Amino acid sequence: MYRNTQFAWVIWLLLAFIASFTTLAIYLTGTNIAFVGFLVILAIVAFIFYGLTVEVNQQQQTLSWWFGPSVAKITLKFDDIDYVQPVKNSLRHGLGMRISTDGWVYTVAGFDALEVVMKDGTKYRVGTNDKTKLVAAMESKLINKQSAE
Repeated sequence: MYRNTQFAWVIWLLLAFIASFTTLAIYLTGTNIAFVGFLVILAIVAFIFYGLTVEVNQQQQTLSWWFGPSVAKITLKFDDIDYVQPVKNSLRHGLGMRISTDGWVYTVAGFDALEVVMKDGTKYRVGTNDKTKLVAAMESKLINKQSAE
């Protein structure tokens, strides 16, 4: 079984930057319920998106990934996957969970990702900071680029 959690240091830095200005506003204007509420929302977002965990379970033949404490969890069966391949995301893929021209993107930091192409044509890009081990764990579904050309 393969399991890796990539911590969302980029998201944390962005949230800390925003929180610093909110804290400064509270200091300058006095306690305001709106500012305090906004800080609470930032803390909840930081908790939900603290990292991205990717898991490959060879016994159950599944690939799963989720944010923080099992938020937006996706589990795919190997039988439904056509192939996977390592890819590099660009800045346009962004952070978090979003749809792009390359399919669904799930990432928290960095540019390395595993592209998962389903038999129905759906595509996912799952960010990772441990691409070598993730690719090795998904070796049975890895596309052989030389035979495809």
